[in-house]
Amino acid sequence: MRLLIVYSTIDGHTLEICERIAQLAREAGHEAELAEVEHVPVERLEACDRIVIGASIRYGRHRPAVSTFIDRHQAALEARPNAFFSVNAVGRKPHKRQPDTNPYVRKFLRQIRWKPQQVEVFGGKVDYPRYGFFERHMIRLIMWITGGPTDPRSVTDFTDWAQVEAFARRVMA
Repeated sequence: MRLLIVYSTIDGHTLEICERIAQLAREAGHEAELAEVEHVPVERLEACDRIVIGASIRYGRHRPAVSTFIDRHQAALEARPNAFFSVNAVGRKPHKRQPDTNPYVRKFLRQIRWKPQQVEVFGGKVDYPRYGFFERHMIRLIMWITGGPTDPRSVTDFTDWAQVEAFARRVMA
């Protein structure tokens, strides 16, 4: 199987998740290729057997390039097994880690025409030292309001890596 993993990342954590999925696919004997959502040639889409799209959220939204990619390539997505996952800090809460309970994923799926065959939500990562002044304070405010970590020196990975591995196995099945 040739798996194409298309990703949109802001701070690199979604790419880390995609790399783990690709590693698991390769260990299972499959080919796996990563491509940033803004740089996916049509030939890559046509050459793959399965497609996974992974996208992070910042301030309640996926980047516009994700919707643009999906709209432009909906037929190619629907022509083969496919999956979508979202990475967001709301997903740090187990009860918000389901597509039907995560408000950002519900909203996103209503806004696009494509209906992914598999959808997953992963908790994201809060990396305060990496953020600029404005972003650090905005995210701290959001975390304070929602009961998350607020120490500006902290890095907190909310990703359930066992969940990522289970998703990867389902994608490859």
